[in-house]
Amino acid sequence: MTDTVKGPASYFPSIEKKYGRPVAEWKALIDASPLTRHMELVSWLKTEHGLGHGHANALVAHTLAEAGGK
Repeated sequence: MTDTVKGPASYFPSIEKKYGRPVAEWKALIDASPLTRHMELVSWLKTEHGLGHGHANALVAHTLAEAGGK
């Protein structure tokens, strides 16, 4: 039985395919950003890197959750 990936991580394969960068690279960009608030980071990814809202939101949510809210 295979576990189905749920939540923000379920977007990761399509993010890598659409934007041509590994998720680890996106997460490193988020971690290196001086921005700290969720929607600031989402807006930044959309504006500066051309991500769609859902993909940017998934990356930020997952990254901040791993960092304990940054």
